[in-house]
Amino acid sequence: MQSLEKISLKDLYNEDYLAWHEVTLKQIKNRNLTALDLNTLAGVLENLVRDIKRSGESYLKQIIIHLLLIEYWDSEKINHRHWASEIANFRDELETDMTTNLRKHLEKERDNLYQKSVKYVVIKTGLNKNIFPNQCLYTLEQLLNENWFPHNIDLTNFYS
Repeated sequence: MQSLEKISLKDLYNEDYLAWHEVTLKQIKNRNLTALDLNTLAGVLENLVRDIKRSGESYLKQIIIHLLLIEYWDSEKINHRHWASEIANFRDELETDMTTNLRKHLEKERDNLYQKSVKYVVIKTGLNKNIFPNQCLYTLEQLLNENWFPHNIDLTNFYS
């Protein structure tokens, strides 16, 4: 690898993106803004935003999938604690990255994620797609609420 002083920032990103991040961070902290590789920085920030949204979507989809499994897959009702623990984990993970803008994004994507979740559950369980509502009946608040589960799920002493 070439010396960091002799390589352009654009080339540095292609050769060693971690070094690019470190150099860029140092430039920002030192307020050396004229030397920034703004095109690459914009791309990095776009990817970061996309990844945060995708991560949030993934956790919300997993919550929906597991709620559908716990609510509709009768042969697995005996394993409701397993599914509930998975839901609790996904809720905790999603809460870590939750922001106002991510919440708005997830609300907008909720029905789309529900459709994908139903498709997954149908394939996994062999259940008929027609037993599931056409639209997501779970509100975003319910999906994110650590204490909420569908009414037909008995979680008596769940936290005991």
